Amino acid sequence: MDPIESVEYNNGFETTNGDSQNNDHGWKKVVYPKRNRKQKPADQATAAAANGVSGNLIPNGTLSNGGNNVFRSLEEQAEDRHRRILAAKKASDATDVSDEGRSKRRSNGYGDEGYDFDDSDSEIAVGKENLKAEEVKKPKVKKVKKPKVTLAEAAANIDVSNLAAFLVEATESYASQPEIQLMRYADYFGRSLSQVSSAHFPWVKTFKESPLSKLIDIPLCHIPEAVYKTSADWINQRPIEALGAFVLWALDCILADLAVQQGGAKGGKKGAQNASSKSQVAIFVAVAMVLRKKPDALTNILPTLRENPKYLGQDKLPVTVWMMAQASQGDISVGLYSWAHNLLPVVSSKSCNPQSRDLILQLVERILSNPKARTILVNGAVRKGERLIPPPSFEILVRLTFPASSARVKATERFEAIYPLLKEVSLAGAPGSKAMKQVTQQIFTFALKAAGEENPLLAKEATAITIWALTQNVDCCKHWEILYTDNLKASVAVLKKLIDEWKELSVKLTPGDTLTLNQTMKSLRQKNEEALAEGGANGASQSLYKDADKCCKAIAGKLSSGGCIKSIATTAALLAATGFAGAAAVSANPEAIAYLKNLVESLDLNKFAETVMTALKN
Repeated sequence: MDPIESVEYNNGFETTNGDSQNNDHGWKKVVYPKRNRKQKPADQATAAAANGVSGNLIPNGTLSNGGNNVFRSLEEQAEDRHRRILAAKKASDATDVSDEGRSKRRSNGYGDEGYDFDDSDSEIAVGKENLKAEEVKKPKVKKVKKPKVTLAEAAANIDVSNLAAFLVEATESYASQPEIQLMRYADYFGRSLSQVSSAHFPWVKTFKESPLSKLIDIPLCHIPEAVYKTSADWINQRPIEALGAFVLWALDCILADLAVQQGGAKGGKKGAQNASSKSQVAIFVAVAMVLRKKPDALTNILPTLRENPKYLGQDKLPVTVWMMAQASQGDISVGLYSWAHNLLPVVSSKSCNPQSRDLILQLVERILSNPKARTILVNGAVRKGERLIPPPSFEILVRLTFPASSARVKATERFEAIYPLLKEVSLAGAPGSKAMKQVTQQIFTFALKAAGEENPLLAKEATAITIWALTQNVDCCKHWEILYTDNLKASVAVLKKLIDEWKELSVKLTPGDTLTLNQTMKSLRQKNEEALAEGGANGASQSLYKDADKCCKAIAGKLSSGGCIKSIATTAALLAATGFAGAAAVSANPEAIAYLKNLVESLDLNKFAETVMTALKN
């Protein structure tokens, strides 16, 4: 039997394995699989028979036992690849698909049994051409930039006649809704100034870096006079309540934008304007016009501004000061009222920084720099039943002007400069009026307490204010009797001050004041005697009580010296009894005269004063 011979194909070489009789001595026969694949079926069968292979091969390389053609999958992949390349040539948007196909082919590892099917140079060139063609077909669309317009340019383009017609239409359309009228008014400026970007109106940066002298004219310095006048005339006809609500709404818009600015500035340059922020220039323009024409719109919302936490804080202070400055342009009384009620308490707080203190002082300094400030403010110290500087604010002012030597700051000198005029405004009023009596009593209370403090400058000023209150309102003497024991040191200082300035003060005392003061001295002496007799006071208190008692005796002696009390009482009693009708009427009522004389002799001044007042009323 012939020896078995096998044929192996290894990388295109035919190797015959057999016994020693068929040894090829290391020679190998070159075989071309592709050429063999293209042969006719008959030739393939003949070649197979010649090589000793049984007839289990059929045309197209398919095995008779049903095995798969080794090259068919490769052909399908090549055809599929070819179709994709053709599609890329025809479609302009096939670049991504082509790139994806190539990347997939590389990642899938095309090639089998050592065959490599990477893209040819021609295919890569075709892909590049497709990319170039796509770039030509799809040019980049450049974003059209809006023209840069300044506030002055935009404001100059406002048509005054158009504005007037718009306001008339808004008034007629919303006749019973003034709040909506004001919203429409703000919308008009919003559209007219819409081209002014935040870059041309960086209000956050401007408010932080600009002095109030410059800040006060922003943004109205860019608004034409005709536009301002037309708007102001229309604003003047709106109800004050609606204007106040509008100002509060506008402030909410401004503070909302401030929050955006502060959020955008985090992590960036401090104080930088957020480019994405919507310009608030129209809101500022509308609010400034309202506050200048109708300053009372601000006074109506002052309680809300100082009580609602969302309007408080050092970061919001520049906006608040700007609003008050606008109102002061229309009425300096409103400006000072706003400053004393809302800003002065801020200065006294521990959280107030030097920058905020400086800004607050700039406002009041500007108000007082008005040539007519003293006349306007002193004569109008009471505005619509409310004081421009109420007693609590005056106390803050006194303490800021006269701090302890260790607590002095740069702003102290500025307070000392404005204090005299502000003190005059604080103490101004109609003497003897019911409202003024209440004010003097409040001032007397805090001044008496401050007079006993260790700060010499403060104690001196407080003592002087206490004396003023006593001379303005004799009822403070009765209040003094109540506060005397708890403020013994201060009372001694006041008594000594009365003695030192008696010549000047005695001239100002009316007969009724003299009687009341004498009765107060009598009451204080009684308290001194009781405290010294009980022995409950310590050494320091005993010394104060003794000093106080000496002063009370001295003042009482001055009041009664030369028969002062008796002569005053007799004269007043005679006038009251006669009804200013003459001596004949006095003799007609001898019993009344005798009764009044007895009161004078006994110096029971309380009964005497009551009798005189009753007689005067009758």
